Amino acid sequence: MSTISDVAKLAGVSAMTVSRVLNNSGHVSRQTRSRVEAAIAELAYVPNALGRQLRSKRTTMLALVLSDIMNPFFTTIARGVEDEAGARGFSVMFCNTDESEREEAQYLLMLVERQVDGVLLVPSNSSGKSLRMLLAHRMPVVVLDRRIQSRRVDSVRSDSEAGAYTLTEHLVGLGHRRIAVLTGRRSVSTSADRVAGYRRALLDADLELDDDLVIYGEYNQVDGHRMAQRILAVEPRPTAIFAANNFIAFGVMRALREAGIRVPEDMSIVAFDDLPAAWMSDPFLTVVDQPAYEIGRRGAELLLSRLDGSTSGPGHEVVLSSELIIRRSSGAPRALPAVTSTVTAASTAGPEPLASQPPSTESLGPVPQGAMP
Repeated sequence: MSTISDVAKLAGVSAMTVSRVLNNSGHVSRQTRSRVEAAIAELAYVPNALGRQLRSKRTTMLALVLSDIMNPFFTTIARGVEDEAGARGFSVMFCNTDESEREEAQYLLMLVERQVDGVLLVPSNSSGKSLRMLLAHRMPVVVLDRRIQSRRVDSVRSDSEAGAYTLTEHLVGLGHRRIAVLTGRRSVSTSADRVAGYRRALLDADLELDDDLVIYGEYNQVDGHRMAQRILAVEPRPTAIFAANNFIAFGVMRALREAGIRVPEDMSIVAFDDLPAAWMSDPFLTVVDQPAYEIGRRGAELLLSRLDGSTSGPGHEVVLSSELIIRRSSGAPRALPAVTSTVTAASTAGPEPLASQPPSTESLGPVPQGAMP
């Protein structure tokens, strides 16, 4: 196995010069750098990562702790984190908690023991317990997607309340008066924020708030299906459903299909989070699209700036805007004529609603392959 001395000898330089090239530190002329890199390639030299870590007290490893790595929203966040970290010479370790406090605690303890340089965390609840543990170990941390109370911690998210307000306002503008919201657990900040935005939009429209139309569960397809079945039993039945994330929306569409309810003729659906184009050949859902990639990239950028000392002081809260995309899953209630929505889509709207087409179970729209449980 080649050593740094072998590289230095072949390149005709000192071991210190080789070290400067490897660490991209200090001044090395272009010609000398080229000789060193050629020697490294010829000898297939691989630096001793453990030795470098001991000397620098850095692992050049970040950890990304996600609540559901199967959800394309979070995989897109992961891509943003990985791209930004990789550009700065850092690797990323991925951990998936399935929204479990127990799994989250176990992962964070392991990450502290392995002395990763920093953690990007999507917390499973709003208690702050995990953050207190990381701060007690002086572990740099940035919270992604969720709202937190601590002023000591950086966070990057989109405005869930504003996005929920926009989706609900869109439905109200179409003529809907009974709108259900199916969301995640009460202890998750995005669930609370989206219900708050929904309620605020109804109050601003002078519409009655009905607690029977607000159902909390889990951010997954199974609970989306269960919550939809429950809401369909409410009388009078709502004319629109607001799904608080894309996987809940998948479960809702399955329940509606089973009940023979057409979208949007009999029931409109809107949801948080768009899907990658590869998942659906014919985009169907009206959504609020969060900037997932930018949430991940900005989070990694903020964490790395803490590590290199370019950012200091109290925690920074970065709140990014989302985008309303109107498609065929939302239309006027069946008993009402079509009205002009008071909300302008932030992007080009999809095809016109299907209310004039013959009844068909296909009007529920395409569902991504493998999306249903």
